Amino acid sequence: QVQLVESGGGLVQAGGSLRLSCAASGDTFSNYAMGWFHQAPGKQRELVAAITSTGSANYADSVKGRFTISRDNAKNTVYLQMNSLKPEDTAFYYCAAKKSWRVSYEYWGQGTQVTVSS
Repeated sequence: QVQLVESGGGLVQAGGSLRLSCAASGDTFSNYAMGWFHQAPGKQRELVAAITSTGSANYADSVKGRFTISRDNAKNTVYLQMNSLKPEDTAFYYCAAKKSWRVSYEYWGQGTQVTVSS
């Protein structure tokens, strides 16, 4: 069982930056692939960025070049650095974890709100 706690959301003006953090506990963090998802009101939850247990990252087209996912296995934490934020990035952001061989994410955090004003 893995517990995930996000932090770092908030209100920021368009063009600004935020860094989200997700602290994991309960199992060996380095065994898990991690992902950041977002969900806007009335829309489906979407994968924003993911990072494998070995550090390979991939991104949704909408955030490529603006967002960076990283992990610190010593701190059991995954980060999402969000730069050049746009109003359309406004959403609830969730951290998720899965064992590397699994297709679907198994564990989810409670989420943190990101609001970008124009």
